[in-house]
Amino acid sequence: MLAAVEKKEDGYIATYNRPLNHSVEKAWATLTKNDKLQKWMSNLEVVDLRKGGTIKFNMNDGAGNSFDISILDFEEQSYLQYEWGEGWVQFELSPKDDGCLLVLKEYIPRLSDHTPKDLSGWHVCLVMFSAVLEGQYMDFPKGEWEKWYEKYVKLLNQL
Repeated sequence: MLAAVEKKEDGYIATYNRPLNHSVEKAWATLTKNDKLQKWMSNLEVVDLRKGGTIKFNMNDGAGNSFDISILDFEEQSYLQYEWGEGWVQFELSPKDDGCLLVLKEYIPRLSDHTPKDLSGWHVCLVMFSAVLEGQYMDFPKGEWEKWYEKYVKLLNQL
C-alpha cells in the first residue's frame, strides 16, 4: 500500500500505516535496537535513545563516513521522531488486539527529484522491517525499490 501524501501549509506529510501481527514491544525493539535496526535500515545506528539524543547515519561507503541525526521527540515503546534531511521522520506504535499498528510519517518541506526515491526507500524499508519481525533478513531489494519508485513518481505528479 502506497503512502498517503498530503499537502500542508508548510510542506508535505507522507504517511505509511502498517498493521503488524507483533507486539508493540517487539516492534519497538526492531525500531530501536541496533542489532535489529541495521537489518532493515543498515545506515542507522542508535547512539543515545532519548529526546535530544543521537542517531548516527553511516554512509556505508567503506571510509567510515557518517553524520549525527538529532532525536526530536521520544516516548519509550510508543514514539520516535528524528531529523531527516531538511524535514523529519516519526514512528508511532499503538497496540491492537492482534498486534500493533506502526505509523511512519515523514515531513517533507518541498518536493524534489529526490522525494520519490526517499518515499520508495521508506516503503521498501518497511517491507524489510516486517521481515525482521518474522525472523527473516534480506538484502535491500533494488528491483522492488524500482517498482515502488515508479508508483511514487506517479503519485507525486498528481499533487
